[in-house]
Amino acid sequence: MKKILLFILPILIIIGAAFTIFGTIQVRFEEEKLIDDVQRKAKSIAESMELSVKHVLENNDLKNANYLVEKFQTRERLQGCVIYDKEGKVFAITSRFLDWKEKEKPYLREVLQTKEPRGEIEQFKEYTVYSYVLPIVGDNNSVIGLVEVIHDTSYVFTRLAELWRRISSTLIILVVLIVLISMFLHKQIFVLPVLRLTEWFKHFQKGETDANHPIKEKGELGKLASEVEQVALSLRVARKTMSDVASERLQKEELWTETKLRDLINAKLGDNALFVVSNREPFMHVMDEATGTVSCIRPASGVVTAIHPILCACGGTWISHGGGNADKKFVNSKDKLGVPPEDNRYILKRVWLSKEEEDGYYYGFSNEGLWPLCHNTHTRPIFREEDWLMYKKVNQKFADSVLEELPAQSPFIFIQDYHFTLLGEMIKEKRPDAKIALFWHIPWPTPEAFQICPYHKEILEGMLGCDLIGFHVKNHCNNFLDTANRLLESRVDTEKFSVVRSGKETFVRAFPISINGHSDQGGSGAEQQQQIEKLRQEFNLQGMIVGVGVDRIDYTKGIVERILAIDRFLEKNPQYRKKFVFVQLAAPSRTHIKRYHDLIAEIDELVEKKNWKHMDGNWKPILYLKRHFSADEIAPYYAMADLCIVSSLHDGMNLVAKEYVAEKRDCQGILILSQFTGAAREFTDAILVNPYSIEEFADSIRQAIEMPAEEKQKRMRNMRKIVSENNVYRWAANIITDLTALKKV
Repeated sequence: MKKILLFILPILIIIGAAFTIFGTIQVRFEEEKLIDDVQRKAKSIAESMELSVKHVLENNDLKNANYLVEKFQTRERLQGCVIYDKEGKVFAITSRFLDWKEKEKPYLREVLQTKEPRGEIEQFKEYTVYSYVLPIVGDNNSVIGLVEVIHDTSYVFTRLAELWRRISSTLIILVVLIVLISMFLHKQIFVLPVLRLTEWFKHFQKGETDANHPIKEKGELGKLASEVEQVALSLRVARKTMSDVASERLQKEELWTETKLRDLINAKLGDNALFVVSNREPFMHVMDEATGTVSCIRPASGVVTAIHPILCACGGTWISHGGGNADKKFVNSKDKLGVPPEDNRYILKRVWLSKEEEDGYYYGFSNEGLWPLCHNTHTRPIFREEDWLMYKKVNQKFADSVLEELPAQSPFIFIQDYHFTLLGEMIKEKRPDAKIALFWHIPWPTPEAFQICPYHKEILEGMLGCDLIGFHVKNHCNNFLDTANRLLESRVDTEKFSVVRSGKETFVRAFPISINGHSDQGGSGAEQQQQIEKLRQEFNLQGMIVGVGVDRIDYTKGIVERILAIDRFLEKNPQYRKKFVFVQLAAPSRTHIKRYHDLIAEIDELVEKKNWKHMDGNWKPILYLKRHFSADEIAPYYAMADLCIVSSLHDGMNLVAKEYVAEKRDCQGILILSQFTGAAREFTDAILVNPYSIEEFADSIRQAIEMPAEEKQKRMRNMRKIVSENNVYRWAANIITDLTALKKV
């Protein structure tokens, strides 16, 4: 519409200006014509009365004078008549126009002196009239009186107003016709061909064939469409060839790599697109309000760490909440952009949420409700009806966003985590052919614990809309099956590990998540060694035994217990004073929630208290760095650390443990790992601890420090082998393989 207006606006301006000029000339001409007609009529009437008025004035005949002026009351468009004596005083006046006597009439003296008639438009009260004054000359050639004829002029202005209305109406009709004709021509010549071409592109993007949607457009657009058809044909042939080649390569490679995962997806999914849905986006654009500069950062998130390498390997679309304050400046008209910024490997589509939606769906229901419900950390979950309604609304918004992108044939949708429990069912309602997997990144509680949620039935039904639900460990799968069996009318098959409800079967599997384990480059590398030396100098760590912890500030991560254990370790082992420093990298998160806000203050106070307690000169035992760190910034801390502590009170997997192991290329390090993490199932060579037992925890720190180097290397090599073999590519491959192999009841 804007383009049409830009096209026809100059035409409309020219036509409007022409009509205005023409109308003004015509109205002025008509006005002169009507006024001239009034003048002639008034003059004619006055002259016709001259002899009669002369007679009544010479005879001072007031009766006949009144009779004469009263005759004007029946004349059309005449207001009245006035007879004046030779002094200019009223001798007789039409009765309905008596107020005229009160009007100032300086022109009468002029007519008496010049003996010349005079006609002018006069203002009388709120309207105008035409006054014609004729001098009455006696036999001795002297003026004996005057006769004034007053003519109505309102009809003149009524006629002119009507004329302007006709001109305006004609102009409006002409403008409407021009707009309608222009819109019709624009639609026929430009819009419809482009719409047909756009529709074809849409079907092509969704994988539909040319035969079902042929392009019949002629002209230049037809030529463009023809060229696109050729490209589409070539792409389909190339994809088929790639799928066949990928199937062959899969049989040859053993270790899962980026290339092997890409081959698997080409072989299993073919032309079907891969879609990932998560709350956290892999890249966010953030503007520094102080400097006005914009940076693109990777947010701290286990989901991002795991999923990003997969999409880099095989492409696809990642749909997530656009939470950066500058995110909207970097998307196209479809809210999409290519990422990573320096090397576009897949598409990121951002979904926008209002502050109310984010508060209710994310901070409220997800993180004050489901998060504490699923973690055994003795934090009471909070469920509010308004949060639940907003949670459903946002899930529907994401479902609509996903449905806009789906191709025509069996897409694969990979939903991440507890933020989207309703999404699978919502998508299946519109696209039952879609293959949907949901991966639950946090623990799944027992049925008794989950029943606390007032909306447990709706959540379970939403999740069972998926074809496959994945958890980190088998124990979480067992809890979910027990929950579905006890809280829903469903049939649980413990042999197939599936839930059947309303004729639909959903499979439940354990898929231990991992990271990109291919970081072994035969040493730390000169560049990383320089970074390590820089850190040692900056924080005065030369000759120190260094421990490291990397966490979001969350009550499930056991940061408080970790600090207490370090304090107890130094109390029991004073010989390590001024020899041991623990570096805690802590990223603030969910600070809008009171529990998290209070936790930050609690940790700040505890770190300050314990540092003051053990401080000796410039040495203090805990180096607390509270900000967001990128993966590249964290790597040298891992490489430098002699030990890493992961002390989660309850965790689905915890990828920090795997990141540390992957980064220890020289195998000189040891991992202290909470037994309440999913990673503890795989890393049996780590020193496993109960973070609630501060004494045991403190002793494990001494054990890690004093463990022989050969033992550390042996344990680290075993753990690195696990990370290398069971990497994120294998994790994704297992999910895709299981999903494509499922047979529904």
